[in-house]
Amino acid sequence: MSKGLFGRVREALGIPEEPRRVRRVVTGIDVVLENTRADISDEDVFARLAEVLSLIERYAPAKLRRLRTDIAGIDVKRFACRGAFFGETRRVLCELTFVVNRDFSLAEIASSLLHEGVHARVHAAGVFRTPASLAKEERLCRATELWWGRTVPNGEKVVERARASLELGDRDVAPAVDWREAAQRVAEVDRRAAEGGRISGL
Repeated sequence: MSKGLFGRVREALGIPEEPRRVRRVVTGIDVVLENTRADISDEDVFARLAEVLSLIERYAPAKLRRLRTDIAGIDVKRFACRGAFFGETRRVLCELTFVVNRDFSLAEIASSLLHEGVHARVHAAGVFRTPASLAKEERLCRATELWWGRTVPNGEKVVERARASLELGDRDVAPAVDWREAAQRVAEVDRRAAEGGRISGL
């Protein structure tokens, strides 16, 4: 498809193109997909997320009901980690390549979503967060992951990851992240994926 005059001018000036966004309701939750990867199908993303939410609905229906109440929706896009919760928008982020990468099971993706759901619940409860409380909050998230891994079929990897995290000290269980450096790593991965024509990411 031709970029047109405006597209060529934008490219010449180094102005990044606005990502295309697709919005759908999946299992009763508003989902916005920002797909910046040509090697990833929108339909695959939505289908995979629907499977993840259905799995939660089957094995943890109460948690899915709370999630629908506590968050405004889910954003799926490229990011420097598997998931995040943004209190200012009350939206959970699910990382694009994590969702579609078959090296990760539905249970693992659901675990990440439930993890962020705990952050959303704490935010909804109006708990005043301090640097000292972040580690405690993160341990609550990991404890939920541990419960989920023991509840859902084939949850062994979830249990292993949760246990390892719960054994960390406070500084490591809720580490400070250099998001600028992390974003640069994501951009480099995407560049290599575009050159190689294969899905890669987290």
